Amino acid sequence: MAIMTFKKKHPLLLLSLSLAPTMTYVTQAHADTQIRAVLPTLMVEALEENDPTRTYVDYQQASVTRNNLDKKQIPQTIDTLDVQKYKLYGSNDLSVMLQGTPGVSTSYDMRGDGIMLRGFSADTGDIYRDGNRESGQVRRSTANVERIEILKGPASVLYGRSGGGGVINMVSKSANFESKSSIGAYAGSYDNQGVVVDINEVISDNWAVRLTGEHGQSESFRSGIKNEIEMLSPSITYDNYEGLTWTAQYTYDKLHRIPDRGPAFENLPDGTSIKTGFAQPGDFVDDKLQVLRSDLKYQLNDQWQMQWAASYREAYQNFDHFYLGTYCASESTVVRTGGSCVGHVGDISQVYYWQETANTTFSNNLSLLGEFMTGSLKHRLTLGFDYSIEQREPKLANENKDRSPIFGYVNPLTGERSSSRGSGDLEIRTHNYSKGTNYGLFVQDLIGLTDDLDLMLGVRYDYYKSLSENRLLASSNPNFERSIDDSTFSPNIGVVWRPFQDHTLYASYSRSFAPFGGRVGVNPISANQNLELFDADPQFNDQYEIGIKSDLLNQRLSTQFAIYDIRKNNIRYRPDPTNDPYTWEVQGQHQSKGLELSFIGRLTDQLYVRGGYGYNEASVKEDKATPANTGKSLAGVARNTGNLFLRYLPNEHSYGEIGVTHVGDSWTNLSNTTKLDGFNRVDAAVGYNIDNWRMSLAVSNLLDKEYWRSSAMPGTPRSLLFRVNYAFD
Repeated sequence: MAIMTFKKKHPLLLLSLSLAPTMTYVTQAHADTQIRAVLPTLMVEALEENDPTRTYVDYQQASVTRNNLDKKQIPQTIDTLDVQKYKLYGSNDLSVMLQGTPGVSTSYDMRGDGIMLRGFSADTGDIYRDGNRESGQVRRSTANVERIEILKGPASVLYGRSGGGGVINMVSKSANFESKSSIGAYAGSYDNQGVVVDINEVISDNWAVRLTGEHGQSESFRSGIKNEIEMLSPSITYDNYEGLTWTAQYTYDKLHRIPDRGPAFENLPDGTSIKTGFAQPGDFVDDKLQVLRSDLKYQLNDQWQMQWAASYREAYQNFDHFYLGTYCASESTVVRTGGSCVGHVGDISQVYYWQETANTTFSNNLSLLGEFMTGSLKHRLTLGFDYSIEQREPKLANENKDRSPIFGYVNPLTGERSSSRGSGDLEIRTHNYSKGTNYGLFVQDLIGLTDDLDLMLGVRYDYYKSLSENRLLASSNPNFERSIDDSTFSPNIGVVWRPFQDHTLYASYSRSFAPFGGRVGVNPISANQNLELFDADPQFNDQYEIGIKSDLLNQRLSTQFAIYDIRKNNIRYRPDPTNDPYTWEVQGQHQSKGLELSFIGRLTDQLYVRGGYGYNEASVKEDKATPANTGKSLAGVARNTGNLFLRYLPNEHSYGEIGVTHVGDSWTNLSNTTKLDGFNRVDAAVGYNIDNWRMSLAVSNLLDKEYWRSSAMPGTPRSLLFRVNYAFD
């Protein structure tokens, strides 16, 4: 038994893992009344960010569910990952952080995140920050992210349009009445260095403020590649101790980088070093992100709570660079640019583009959560209304005003490079504007049929509209404006059964939709498209899942095991586009099926463990348009993923950790002609704590394994990172 003392006015964000056989925690609060409770497992909130046990603690709740229920009451798989376990090794990108997570495949994408959930892409519409969609191609710092939540499988009942594999939600660090403050610095391989601040202050009984920030820069193991990042995020929280809490936060994120989008490995000649970079002089990418959010919660009474979350987000990206390219095996080799292989045999002939893209997203989420009885049935109801406006405005150019091509060449063996950039003024050939509007109304009810048996029912109605405009031509010709709208319903149903105290079994069905023929993004139509030829019907992902969530070893080890089957339906095509371009038929079906196991907790008093394994078979079930694809694996999906990390704490001052991340083979194309080999990467770290100081030394890729994250980007060789933090109240 663990005994915990806490203040009445500051309910704890529960973390469910017993850190010691008996322990007493007292939170810093400002009310006189204390409640002393005896709990079967220790549940604490304010674990210091660099506490050596924090990354081996599971969260009892996840805000991605939108209903304040415990994860064990949800009939789907939910992973909650503490970001600090990745910061230890210097990881910043989501795609790197999620490597090895069961059911998650990752790759490198210069513009976005490159994440697949259970076989389907999450990049376009399934990545969220504090419940608000992260639309727009932009990279960001994760220094002010506390945890990553993954709700696996279709989730349109809660979030509307989706690719169907799941939802990723990043939870920000915000002002509160418990967290300590800290300042820190890091330095490591490839000139990786930076400083971080996290100042959380209680300024009165009702108000708390917090400031998180990061300034860092690093080079790369790839020649000529580097980046510099700046992030600043102030927040404020008000609590009136009578049921009202309000948090406001502003985040400014800026990332300047010299990008690396080299050619695919199959286009490189033997002998090319993975350390060869393919950037040309003058290449750059500028990402700038600004977010203003407000989160208001009001406890109406003991049974009902209202929550209103609003967010305004601006994402801007400007890039000017060469990328990809074709190897000039001979002077007659066909290249994808306006260049020529004549005189460049042995070089990579590169593609060039300049692009400026502005994205804005305004979203409102209003929820009402409550409990009530109808006869002997207990209801835990969530009623929600969502309203969002997303806008995207890209400008592109890839040639000069005189229509002369811009070309670049890199010799992959010598590193010599040349380009025709700057030979003339750029001609902007594309300037589009797209606007997506969405209204969503949903209801979800967890009905307690008996003490041990719950029924989950949910349904959502979405109305969505898309407008597109060619701004180069629309001013003189209205035919270059298009608008289309539609609506759909999304259901889910699940059963949760607790036959034993420490084991919860569940089964569920859920559906997601991708509107306008599977086009998940904000710009599904082009401004000059003939809508009579447009496939407006949505695609649907249907999932059946069964699983068990357990507490083992006297509730010290939490586990999840699930088996799932997802089908992407209503994939459509035109059987005869030449003679009958108006007729669409169902092309076939994609299927993703597999199993996942994850675990986290404490094996002994000194030994902690976290990890998991996922098997995912994602394939083309039927393809009438291209029958040869039937039975082929979907591109970019690793069949096997997993990780295993062990941390040993011999005393209260020090720890050691070692872990392995496994990513299996995957195909780079749907025709299954080019395979990306999988890898096993070993990472290790040691840490030492004394008084308020926290120090760690981490080694990524301990065995210096050479592998490829994607077909165009190798993994980082062995690298070191030293971190030091000072924590204070």
